[in-house]
Amino acid sequence: MDITQNYFEFLALPVTYQLDLQALAERSRELQKTLHPDRFSHLSDRERRLSVQYTAYLNEAVSTLKNPLSRAQYLLKLEGIDTFSETQVQLDPMFLMQQMELRESLEEVAGSSDPGAEIEALQVTVDREMKSLRDEFDSYYKQSTPTALEAAAVSVRKMQFIDKLGREIEALEDQLFDE
Repeated sequence: MDITQNYFEFLALPVTYQLDLQALAERSRELQKTLHPDRFSHLSDRERRLSVQYTAYLNEAVSTLKNPLSRAQYLLKLEGIDTFSETQVQLDPMFLMQQMELRESLEEVAGSSDPGAEIEALQVTVDREMKSLRDEFDSYYKQSTPTALEAAAVSVRKMQFIDKLGREIEALEDQLFDE
């Protein structure tokens, strides 16, 4: 095992956005069995520590690759594009206006006559937008040119907005209906 490999190499999976999640799960289970610290309990301290490190790396890899947004961010990171820690990013004003309108709609949900229907409608919008951005990202990423990769990064930045809105919708739904 080599934790200097990227997550795809470590898991023996193709470097692609359209990842076979079943293959990811199967490979993860195989490696969990092989790397589990209990299998190394009779060995040296060094080998036990390595087992723990490998298992932690495996868990981090699976968590990252399982999530479409974090997988996209990771793929760009492998290309030298950091979308994790950016603070000054210019996005399309129309997209930003749409985000403001969606957030305003979310703020109005609690006072509406049918908050459940409002939340459902917002979730449908978020799901549709996220699917569109994932497809857009994949298309740009496959082109693999510097210009296309920068366009893919813009798609990821937009996905971050949509993902956050999706989490806010879930939190409001929990707040309104799980009381």
